[in-house]
Amino acid sequence: MEHLFDFISSSPTAFHASAHIASLLDENGFRRLEEGTSWQLDGGKGYYVVRNSSSLIAFRMPGTALPPESVMIAAAHLDSPAFKIKENAVLSGPGAYLRLSTEKYGGMIFSSWFDRPLSVAGRVMIRKEKGVRTSLVDLREPVALIPHVAIHMNRSVNDGYSYNPAVDLLPLWGIGENAKDFRAAVAENAGCAPDEILSTDLFLYNPMKGYAWNGLISAPRLDDLECAYAVLSGFWAQGFAKALPVACFFDNEEVGSQTKQGAASPFLLDVLSRITGALGVDLRTLLASGMMLSCDNAHGIHPNHPEYSDKNHTVTLNGGIVVKYNANQKYTSDAVSAALFRLICEEEGVPVQLYANRADIAGGSTLGNISTTQVALNTVDIGLAQLAMHSAFETAGERDPEYMIRALTRFFGTGLHADGNGAYSLF
Repeated sequence: MEHLFDFISSSPTAFHASAHIASLLDENGFRRLEEGTSWQLDGGKGYYVVRNSSSLIAFRMPGTALPPESVMIAAAHLDSPAFKIKENAVLSGPGAYLRLSTEKYGGMIFSSWFDRPLSVAGRVMIRKEKGVRTSLVDLREPVALIPHVAIHMNRSVNDGYSYNPAVDLLPLWGIGENAKDFRAAVAENAGCAPDEILSTDLFLYNPMKGYAWNGLISAPRLDDLECAYAVLSGFWAQGFAKALPVACFFDNEEVGSQTKQGAASPFLLDVLSRITGALGVDLRTLLASGMMLSCDNAHGIHPNHPEYSDKNHTVTLNGGIVVKYNANQKYTSDAVSAALFRLICEEEGVPVQLYANRADIAGGSTLGNISTTQVALNTVDIGLAQLAMHSAFETAGERDPEYMIRALTRFFGTGLHADGNGAYSLF
């Protein structure tokens, strides 16, 4: 479990998560490719591509002269709800207070961010001769905090209080002359002068490390770094497989994926097109016998509010992998994709749970149905049950990550053949 917690601690933002995954792939002999260059793809080799420093796709070329008959893709996302720090970052306030000007990124549980030590991480663009370069920054130590108003001054705080992000949620950076200059702190971490920074993508994050307790785990950003960790672990645990294995790690799922590096972009299509071009096979033929797992966590039944769950589709922490269904295709699972995935889990002895939202409560969405608008293939939405999704600190089951890694390892070692007339074979 410590490996998962280390993975999360190394990934305060999607930029850091992508860089961390890239470093792990480098250590395991994968070669980085650049989108702006020609690709020379050798049989039996592993490769990865990064877009926008925040999304990454990894794949292995077949180790034989025969082209693959199938493509097996698993995808997760690297971003989490957080406060993004605006470009003009510092706000002065009463009492010599210095605050940070922020806006919310994604759907957040505001109350979970109060009175919690916070740090700052992201990327900065630094001036160089005739251009700019990227540098990741992570202050690591607690440097900010969002203070509650004392209950004596806000007696309604426990009565369903509505927080205003432009007023109630501005983080305190420091006070008076004792506060370090924000720009200088970021520049020092980036190894440059403050006036060399031309623009930033910086976020507040919870620097607390995860821990295990009484059969559970709690950590920041379990949604969706828990699944991202499992996808990566299953991908390289399998080695070279019968089909073409592809692991995708997207940014911007929490804000709809409509970016050049999100699941709605042609990033995956671009990579697959270049791979099949090198193999001399038709991408459409390969996708017809392909499958994608869209891996994003699920809502476990709440210990205090079981009424929010559908009575016939409750899922529990440590109960195994969750297959998610939605009639309006917010989850892209259908009878075909769900049945195939359940067969894979049966072969591996991994327990499966079935989830659907209560009919009168709208659920969230994920990247599966968005990605398939660009790359159409059988896709199933899966995840691991957790509590307090989109909180600054989330909770899940201690046994479930291992279930997911085992299922993904089996998945990446499997191939799929479409027999026609609605029949499919796993090989």
